[in-house]
Amino acid sequence: MPETPGVSRRAVLGGTLATGAVAALGASAGTARAAGTSAPGRAPGQQTMVNVPFDVYPTVRIGVIGLGNRGSGMTDSWAAVPGAVVRAVCDIRPDRAKNKADALERAGRPRPLEFGGSRESYQEMLRRDDIDLVYIASPWEFHFEHGHTALLSGKHVLVELPIATELSQLWDLVDASERNRRHLMLSENCSYGRNELAMLKMAHDGVFGEITNGHGGYLHDLRALLFDVNYYTDSWRRLWHTRSTASFYPMHGLAPIAAAMDINRGDRMVTLSATASAPKGLADYRARFMPDDHPSWGETYINGDRITCMIETADGRLIRAEHDVSSARPYSRINSLAGSRGLFEDYAGGGATGARVYVEPLHSGDAFQDFTQLRDEYDHWLWKKIGDDAEHNGGHGGMDWVLQWRIIQLMRTGQVPDFDVYDSAAWCSPVPLSVMSLADKGRPVQMPDFTRGRWSGVRLGLDSRESEMPPVG
Repeated sequence: MPETPGVSRRAVLGGTLATGAVAALGASAGTARAAGTSAPGRAPGQQTMVNVPFDVYPTVRIGVIGLGNRGSGMTDSWAAVPGAVVRAVCDIRPDRAKNKADALERAGRPRPLEFGGSRESYQEMLRRDDIDLVYIASPWEFHFEHGHTALLSGKHVLVELPIATELSQLWDLVDASERNRRHLMLSENCSYGRNELAMLKMAHDGVFGEITNGHGGYLHDLRALLFDVNYYTDSWRRLWHTRSTASFYPMHGLAPIAAAMDINRGDRMVTLSATASAPKGLADYRARFMPDDHPSWGETYINGDRITCMIETADGRLIRAEHDVSSARPYSRINSLAGSRGLFEDYAGGGATGARVYVEPLHSGDAFQDFTQLRDEYDHWLWKKIGDDAEHNGGHGGMDWVLQWRIIQLMRTGQVPDFDVYDSAAWCSPVPLSVMSLADKGRPVQMPDFTRGRWSGVRLGLDSRESEMPPVG
């Protein structure tokens, strides 16, 4: 198995994204700039992964890379999904791998193999032929390296957000998926949220009429965690804010809206323009709460507190994608979808998430209505089938469990994934594209067609047909 050269955190954070911004400054005036988004040619014999089903895996054997906060909790859940077994765990800190193996064994699960101790330990794990799916929850700067190497080793891959941070990396992952005939998917749990899936069903059933616009994002006050020296190893997430101005993490809100608009299934995102507020939140928080010996002193934060990306689709729809983790505010993904006959809004205040809806002819009088009744009517079959288990077993209101259960079910039954490498790359492309647009004073940049022309065909996605999980044993 070819080994991927090591990539330093400094090279990733201070090099590639920053280089993209500098290059963007030299663009000439005119219409939306191509920004290097043209599709590279396919190698001889390389074919699309659109509508390619998984092989049938009676038991899905999982290898985990990254056992920090996210990876550790998700590993426990993977081990509980029917027909899944955690075969191996890997972390640069070997004590984390051992502790997780011990915990799974105490819980009555098969003890996984342990890998760790160096940056290259994951490569030894990937050489094994008894791993079917690799789940990656390492820091962002390693996602491409780990995901690409896993594809080259013949494994299917599920990567936490984002799958990569550069356009060239996104294309490399698409090509590696096609050449090695293995799926790579973004671990986008919010696509499986109960409200998000009901919204999607309503959109596809025409409840909102002709869809015209939507917005979503990731508005999450992470200041305390970003400055917690024990939460993000080596403060990796805070350091991104010192290296570039970009929409680092808009996928949680963008992906459900894109799915409801049938992006890559009849429509596609074609241009993106970005704007950014001044960077104030992190420096202000540090000044008020961090002691003099905190390692953050000396850092200069350059990423704007609020990054807004405006995306236009081929069919003339608009998507607003937001990112803000540096401001004092309640959590919101600001999910909203609007059409010619009504709209849905989540996180609008009130009880729970504050979801509300206004749809003709059901509603009138210029007043929103609570979403509960329509959500129950349009509840996705996954939530009807495993909703109780999800709320008991999974994090983030159960959406983690629905994602994990569904991935294993798809692999055990040999179905086409609900979203693929093309969707994953499209959802993550605002990361590098926002850098380019911001460096060019918000000028629109063209968005790549990662499907290489296969975006216009209608095909199933998250609006999947109901199916069963095979019995175990």
